[in-house]
Amino acid sequence: METLFVVLIGAVAAVLSNRNIAVFNDGLRPIVSENSEGRLKRRELGLTAFAMSFGLVIGFGIPFTLSASIILIHSILLGTDIIGLITPRNKWGTPVAAAIGALYGWGLIAGLEGFVKLFDHLPVNFLTPLGEVGTPVVVTFMAFPALAVAMQFGIKKGILTFIVSALVRQLAVWMNTSEFLKIGDNVVTLNQEGMALIIGMIFLFTYAMKEKAVDGASIDLASVFSDKVKSIKKNVVFFMIIGGLIAGATNLLLMAGDPISLNLLAEGKQTDAGIAAAARAIGFIPLVASTAIATGVYSPVGFTLIFVVGLFSPNVWLAVVIGAIVIFGEVMLLSFIARFLDKYPGVRNSGENIRSAMTKLLEVALLIGGANASNMIAPGFGFFFIAGFYLLNEVAGRPIVRMAVGPLGAIAVGIIANILVALGIMVIPQ
Repeated sequence: METLFVVLIGAVAAVLSNRNIAVFNDGLRPIVSENSEGRLKRRELGLTAFAMSFGLVIGFGIPFTLSASIILIHSILLGTDIIGLITPRNKWGTPVAAAIGALYGWGLIAGLEGFVKLFDHLPVNFLTPLGEVGTPVVVTFMAFPALAVAMQFGIKKGILTFIVSALVRQLAVWMNTSEFLKIGDNVVTLNQEGMALIIGMIFLFTYAMKEKAVDGASIDLASVFSDKVKSIKKNVVFFMIIGGLIAGATNLLLMAGDPISLNLLAEGKQTDAGIAAAARAIGFIPLVASTAIATGVYSPVGFTLIFVVGLFSPNVWLAVVIGAIVIFGEVMLLSFIARFLDKYPGVRNSGENIRSAMTKLLEVALLIGGANASNMIAPGFGFFFIAGFYLLNEVAGRPIVRMAVGPLGAIAVGIIANILVALGIMVIPQ
């Protein structure tokens, strides 16, 4: 039964990714939306997903999974993101994605330690540095509300939003470091990027809500926000299925949603793990909700509350049922939020600015991440290659979209470095 749960999660998650319905990597949601709306080719989407997530799977997800014998959710869902987005989105691509996703889930249960060791035999093992591609995305994503404010309401308001968001982030860091917040004996850790994002979105929507409808214009509920949420809502059955499966697998102590709760579970502290998962979920709600409303792409774990359900449910089948109900409620809540936002024309108009801000931010973040990863793989040469690759791509009329330059460049540097080291032309410092 344990193997069946993980195999089904792998299959369903790969299908959701393949159909552009849901992806786990927060930074991928706006990029998937670009593909859905015809502004990004599928090939570039797949390669970007690979570059953003593969290093995290190998360097982050799987090490935690191997160390605790409990699957960290990142190791399976970041993998199914890649599988689903690389596989063509057509009548044969979807079942192929499901099959590969199921096989990948089985592989995690069977153990990937041998697979990871294969890469140690490369002259230059660039999988760990490749994880740096996505690192700036997580940290810089909190800046997109400030950019959206500047684009719609002026640079001064944008700067103010940015400064306040940055201060709130650092305040959250201080509160975590000083263990300021506690529930009983358990320290509550705030998601600092999530807190900054909340403030940024408050500024954005406060400015937007001050814009009144002109000449009594009627409220159009078929606006950008409602359209995006409707695309999520029509797939709610899929979210209920995977939500129930993940809650059940968590109840069986097969997987965890974050390293903190995973380590607590490994120590046999299930209640403490549940409290830690709940605190984390609160911090992730604004990130998941805002990206879902703006892009129409959801997360296969929703607001991550399904992990809390799994840890506190008395048995696996009740966890499955409650997990499905909870994620159903989350999707319905998105619809309520969207209808609320639709009542304000300024908020409706901010939809395009939010999308543009996300795209511009990702272009910068992925270029920085690609440059850092490339320079870790091949010091000096990495920066040189990414700079040249970016500028030549610009001069050539941008045959490769800007978002893909950093990730693709990092992969190329890894391949080139291995070839040059094998030929004795390059020496990589240890």
